[in-house]
Amino acid sequence: MSEEIEQPKHEKKDKMNFFKNFNYNKWYKFMLIIPLLLFFISIFSIGLTYSKTGDFILKDVSLSGGTSITLSGDFDYVYLESELKKEYEDISFKGLSDIASGKQIAFIIESSSQPEDLQKSIENILEEELTSENSSIEFSGPALSGDFYKQLIFALIISFILMSIVIFVLFRTFVPSMAVIFSAFGDIVMPLAIINYFGIKLSTAGIAAFLMLVGYSVDTDILLTTRALKKQGGTLNHRIFGAFKTGIFITLTALFAVLPAFFIVTGLPDSFRQIFLILALGLSADIMNTWLINASIIKWYGDKKGIK
Repeated sequence: MSEEIEQPKHEKKDKMNFFKNFNYNKWYKFMLIIPLLLFFISIFSIGLTYSKTGDFILKDVSLSGGTSITLSGDFDYVYLESELKKEYEDISFKGLSDIASGKQIAFIIESSSQPEDLQKSIENILEEELTSENSSIEFSGPALSGDFYKQLIFALIISFILMSIVIFVLFRTFVPSMAVIFSAFGDIVMPLAIINYFGIKLSTAGIAAFLMLVGYSVDTDILLTTRALKKQGGTLNHRIFGAFKTGIFITLTALFAVLPAFFIVTGLPDSFRQIFLILALGLSADIMNTWLINASIIKWYGDKKGIK
């Protein structure tokens, strides 16, 4: 009686394992379609941004130059914002709140206008003079901000190139190395397209966040490629799945660390929130690019090379 009960259980287990392997072996190439489609849509979106603005990103005052006025008095900021929007087309606003109480403690106004013009407009609307006690004014020239922006982009490109060299030295094979590099590139392109779509202007902190993504994005890709192609034991599918269990835990841990900081903590400066937003978008894109694109390429490469 016991043998009759155990046999169906073993058969059921074997059928389930076969079903899992069969599904992945059959559908892993089709798993590339959605992330590749999103990748090319992102490239197209960034291209549209470039055709409209002459640059791949939307830059704030810290990168494009202009005036930043921080108000700390007890003013009607809603009325001020609505009136300034009527006068200036390129103006933006940021509110700073106390982390403990959530009370707004400052209001930042940014525009490419000259500081004296923007200050005069604010004073006319508020009917109050801006002094060192209730405001602070900062101005950066377009040339200086432009040079700083070029240096940041150059640093981002160099970091990506150095990362690519390390990947090629580590694996010494073209297809797995290009899969890692392509996945890392997608982790940068997709968040950038989303940020451009919602009209978010990047600051210097935002560029720094993309630099951080270069490092974050290759961790799971290296884990996947190393375990799948270099580790012995089990089938290729088992090694890919084992890398997935470890890699997804790493990515989700990092994702759950940055998301609360963006959504829950309300008193953070806008630059910090921008870093958390970019990291969250990049880590989310990394899940798709690593485990749909890179894993599928590794599976295809392993099958072609007879790696079991």
